[in-house]
Parts: sequence; structure tokens; C-alpha cells
Amino acid sequence: MDTIVLKEDISPASAIIRSGGLVAVPTETVYGLAGNGLDADAVSAIYEVKGRPAVKPLSLMVPDAAAMERYGVDVPEQAKRLAERFWPGPLTIVVKAQADIPAIVLAGGSTVGLRCPDHPLTLALLRECGLPLAAPSANPSGEESPKDAAQVLNYFDGKIDCVIDGGPCGLGQESTILDMSAAPYRILRQGALPAEEIAQALADDMRVIGVTGGSGAGKTTCLLALEELGALVIDCDEVYHGLLKSSAPMLDELEHAFPAAFTDGALDRRALGRIVFSDPEALLRLNAVTHRYVREAVEELLREGAMRGYTLAAVDAAELIAGGLGERCTATVAVVADEERRIERITARDGISRDAAEKRIRAQKPDSYYRTNCDYTLENNADQACFLEDCRRLMKEILHHG
Repeated sequence: MDTIVLKEDISPASAIIRSGGLVAVPTETVYGLAGNGLDADAVSAIYEVKGRPAVKPLSLMVPDAAAMERYGVDVPEQAKRLAERFWPGPLTIVVKAQADIPAIVLAGGSTVGLRCPDHPLTLALLRECGLPLAAPSANPSGEESPKDAAQVLNYFDGKIDCVIDGGPCGLGQESTILDMSAAPYRILRQGALPAEEIAQALADDMRVIGVTGGSGAGKTTCLLALEELGALVIDCDEVYHGLLKSSAPMLDELEHAFPAAFTDGALDRRALGRIVFSDPEALLRLNAVTHRYVREAVEELLREGAMRGYTLAAVDAAELIAGGLGERCTATVAVVADEERRIERITARDGISRDAAEKRIRAQKPDSYYRTNCDYTLENNADQACFLEDCRRLMKEILHHG
């Protein structure tokens, strides 16, 4: 067999693919050894030429994100969003496979990896032949993945039909493989696309409902309604208290700002509370430190939640607007209540005196601030069951209107 080399006109390569032959193709990562991914005999030839173990499945190269529905089943919306964002590019997305994909491609499994390569010649080949390409790296198993056509020929000259010479590969590293066939999503192989970028992209597509209001207003009940709708619930008070235990950098900044609240390097939270709730300037200094750390921690929780399959999140923060998290939200909801009801709830919940509860309320923003700065307002002056129904109705309305 003579291996032909093509540089511009890929029509002969398309004919070879349709007839069951093998073509080495360039991508932005490494060269691939491609055959018709719907032809079991062509795929078998790939395994034979590479010496690839039959237990290792093959991914399919496709021309665009629309192909996910053609070759995948029950493809999550998040997978389609990632494809739209990163394709063409070095990301292989694993989804449940359609029944017409040959079993040899799947190596006995039920999932298939899909990838859209970022190289004009290979994209042109995919469009011209109209077939998905089974295309592992174009090297004998165990050997270095080829970065140019010469290296492919060194491996397979006379053993494959054709090499498309598209020049040297820009990245020289395989694609990242992300399994999205079931949640939580998993990185199966870390490649050219960093896992952090994938998690951030998923988090960016999440719908985030911000819930805010003063102490004792009833934000927890509002969060319950969102949790019933499948939301990942993030309580910024819990985040803050966790940081007080685990974030050495934040504690260092707090000790520098409020030395009187520390004894032998340990924070006295009650002492800190007495300082900031009786001095507005002190509260501003506290917020200047903590808001930054809380925002960073919330973003990390959103990334983790997105990788677990969440598409909706609820963020509860009294300082949602001033702390900058409101800008991260799809919609913001203010929960307000009469002061007397708030005092009753705070004293019962936290075991503090009425005077301490009043000081806490006075130190926080008035209801008018929350009403003005939020998209929606919920009044919580009824019993909890009635308020929960109000929350459910509003959350469904918000999600319905997008």
C-alpha cells in the first residue's frame, strides 16, 4: 500500500473514509488516525494498525455541537453549552451513545466520547464526508503521539491509505476528556483544556437566585422553596463561619483590623460582634475584609456544584448587594418583615437578649434598601406555612420567565 500525502485538496481523503480506509488527520492537539466511526470494519482496522487494546473505547470526531444529538442520548444541556463554548477545541465530551454506533467503538460500554477538532482541514473533511471519525492519536500504542505528518509517516507509511499534512500541531497535547454521561461529571483525562476552565464555564451557565434581607426576616424559608426546585443552596453565613475556622489569610487580616477581638491569636466571635454591631465604621472594615473571601468561596462552591450537575443555585447573603454577589445573580429577591417579628425570631434562634437583637437590626440595612436594590420583594409577616407558599409561587415565576 502506498500512503498518499495531501496538503490542500482533501477530497481524496473523503473518498477513502467513505470506502472504509484510514486517514491520518491534523488537529490542534496531535495527529489522529481516522476512519469511519459507523463502520465496524474500519474501526477494527484502526485497532489493528495501532495495536490498541480492544478494551479501550474510541472517541468520535464530529463537525459541530449539533452532532451531539445525532450521536448521543439524553445529552445534558450543560454538555451542549460546553460544546458551544469550547468547540472546535481540545475537549472530548463523553455522553450516552446512540444505538447505531458500533459496539467496537464503545469497547463494550454504553457511552461515547465526542470531539470537534480545531483544524480547518479536518473540519473540512468531516463536513465533506458527512461521517463521524473514530480517531485516536496516530501512533502505535505506547509510542509518542505525533505532532506532524512526518512523524505519522515514520510510524505508518505503507500501513494506512493517506495522511493529510496540516503542518505541526499547535498544542501538542491530547484533549481533555470529560465524562458527562452521569452526574457528578468527571475528568477522565486531563489534557490541553484545564479542568478549572471547564468548571468555571459550567458555573457561568448556572442560574443563580440571590436571596437577601436583614436578620430574622425569613431568608431560610425562601431557600427551602428553592431547594425543593433542585437548587444548590449556599448560605453565606455558613460560608463565613467556615472561613473563620479554615482561612488563615482571612483571620490574619481580621486580627490586624480588630486586635481586641483576638486572644493569643484566637478569634473571639462574640467580642468581634460587640465591636462591629456598635460601630458602623468597624462594620465597614469587617465587610471590606470578609466580602472578598466570601465571594471567592461562593464561586468555588458554584464550580463544585456545577460539576455535580447543578444548573440552579440559591445564594443567601444579608450583604448580597454591598458584597458584590448580587452582580453574579440571575435574579435577586428581598425578604423583609416587621421589626418586632424579626426581634422575636432572632432572640429565639440565637439565644441573645432583646437589646442585642435590636442592635443587630439597627446595624443592618433598612428594608427600603433591599426593596430598592432587588428585583423582587417577599413580605414575611404571616406564619411560616403561608410564607413558604408565597416563596414557592415567586420562585416558579422567576424560573418560568428566565
